[in-house]
Amino acid sequence: MRLRLATLAVLPVLAVAACGASTTAQSGGPTRTVKHAMGETKVPETPKRVVVLDTDKLDTMVSLGLAPIGAAQAAESQKWPAYLGDALKDTKPVGTLQQPDLEAIMALKPDLILGTKFRQAAFYDKLSKIAPTVFTEKVGVTWKENVKLDAEALGKPAEAAKLMSDYETRAKTVGRRFSALKVSIVRFMPTEIRMYGPESFSGIVVGDAGIQRPAAQLLAAQEDKRFGKLSQENIAQADGDALFYSAYGEAAATSQAEVTAGPLWKKLRAVTSGRAHVVDDEVWMLGIGVKAANGILDDLDKYLTPPA
Repeated sequence: MRLRLATLAVLPVLAVAACGASTTAQSGGPTRTVKHAMGETKVPETPKRVVVLDTDKLDTMVSLGLAPIGAAQAAESQKWPAYLGDALKDTKPVGTLQQPDLEAIMALKPDLILGTKFRQAAFYDKLSKIAPTVFTEKVGVTWKENVKLDAEALGKPAEAAKLMSDYETRAKTVGRRFSALKVSIVRFMPTEIRMYGPESFSGIVVGDAGIQRPAAQLLAAQEDKRFGKLSQENIAQADGDALFYSAYGEAAATSQAEVTAGPLWKKLRAVTSGRAHVVDDEVWMLGIGVKAANGILDDLDKYLTPPA
């Protein structure tokens, strides 16, 4: 009886390993070796069934004219980013960014999995048994390197290089008229308010455009220059010549409504001058790719006015 129970307990593990071996083998044909945050992985020359586990990889695939068969979703937004249009209409959800659904991923029989060490390091060994798995190191601050690595894994390095070159050129063109402005970036979270610094995704895009930031949002005293925390009492640090703000999920939207209706927010120079603008959180904060970056440039071009 004990032997039978022990055998049954091992079966699920064997099933995962067997499925992983057969799925990996299904790719067939030539492979390429890709160096990434977790080591080196042999990937198919032209992956056909890709699962992605972070929002930046969604953006990169769609920007390259591709679509994953499965993707993880942000916990506060159980839908595909609207700014990506209908490109993901056939993509299946496979859990959240922090908790990918391994069974759902396995069922899709991917030939490549793209993820991020920052979020999914604990799942790497299991994922790599399902299919060749490539992880970028971080999110946000390394977004350009991430586009390059993901595109390499997808077999589209030249196409990605062209997209990035076009973006860099456009950023300089869009920002040329606004180089004297100081632009503020604020995000309402479910339990806090953040001001985004020069090493955040949106902060990098604004910097690529050559647009300045308010002194408080340079986060000079912090080692981590992605974001700093705000309270209603020090909301003045959110001020600038122009202010762009967004909310992550419904609870954050409620907080945003309360704060922006308050007297301290209404005293901000950007607010009194009509230069405070609500923007799409999916673009400014979650996209973290070249298509979202161009979306931020669209907003800068649309809302900013050169100083008199």
